Amino acid sequence: MSTCSGNCSACKEKGFCSNENAKLNSVLEKIRHKVMVLSGKGGVGKSSVAASLAVLLARAGKSVGLLDLDFHGPSQPTLFGVQHLRLEGDENGLLPMESKGVKLVSIGLLLDDADQAVIWRGPAKIGILKQLIEEVQWGDLDYLILDFPPGSGDEVLSAAQMITGDRRALVVTTPQELSMADCRKCIDFCRKLEIPLAGIVENMSGFTCPDCGHTHPLFSKGGGALLAKAYGVPLLAQLPLNPRFMERCDNGELDIALKEAPEICNGLENVISTIIQ
Repeated sequence: MSTCSGNCSACKEKGFCSNENAKLNSVLEKIRHKVMVLSGKGGVGKSSVAASLAVLLARAGKSVGLLDLDFHGPSQPTLFGVQHLRLEGDENGLLPMESKGVKLVSIGLLLDDADQAVIWRGPAKIGILKQLIEEVQWGDLDYLILDFPPGSGDEVLSAAQMITGDRRALVVTTPQELSMADCRKCIDFCRKLEIPLAGIVENMSGFTCPDCGHTHPLFSKGGGALLAKAYGVPLLAQLPLNPRFMERCDNGELDIALKEAPEICNGLENVISTIIQ
């Protein structure tokens, strides 16, 4: 096999060597739809939205995988209650963790210590990103939900360029300007990379009081709608804060959390009806 110089136009354009992607492409060809869950800022509930969508798609009878691409703050093992387990494999590659009807892969399921900091430079992380796609026995999937790290840095760019075929992005924000300013950059990122936008999910849109039933805006109001209107993309859901939902998620009881929070579940069902095919 010839050695790639790393200087060809394909490498510069794609961010990785196009001559070494036969295996990657063969894996991706077996996955019908890829949904990238993005946010310009951390702490907006992106991971819980990604996990909930995966569980709801599985409930709808779809074969679903969930890939946690956040190396420095992998949340999916906790959301699925499998943080104490580790991925196994055989001669054919890694076996996804199956939980709540979803095939789950996360760097958090590979580290010996869940509290261990990942201190890797960019090239090492990009190599692992590729391995988490092509070295995993995903099989035939209807949907692969990708929980991206926040922002639009090197890891996000490289991962977005690796994902080919039918792909769409879902942008998660909170109502206040501090979050929307970063999400505007996220939308611009998608457009420059020609990633179609499925829509926007506004999380933490208010607090519904369990006593009086009224919803109170804690941060701001209407930011997601303004963002959607400004960029001509649909606002798919406005999800309120629900302390019980968050407690269930912390305990790895996401499936129960969705049953107990119909206002969140109904909003996410609307997202599902938009992206499902």
